[in-house]
Amino acid sequence: MRKYFFGTGIIGAVTSGATLLRALRNSDEPFTWRTALAWLSWGISFALAIGAIVDTRRASRGRLIASDSKISGKETELLARRVRR
Repeated sequence: MRKYFFGTGIIGAVTSGATLLRALRNSDEPFTWRTALAWLSWGISFALAIGAIVDTRRASRGRLIASDSKISGKETELLARRVRR
């Protein structure tokens, strides 16, 4: 599980979310459409990072993944690594 949660996608999403939260708490400015877009962007990037984790786990267990995934075509390599362990 460690290899999934310490990936660059999750770390980037968590740090950007922490930055957005800190800016929201320490700011006297009202909630604007720019802030809403920043939170929407954060949600999308977090969802994509979670999707990459799910795809990696499914591929390493020998299950099919979508062809638009970034690891599509590497399923046999991931499965071979898992079998070696």
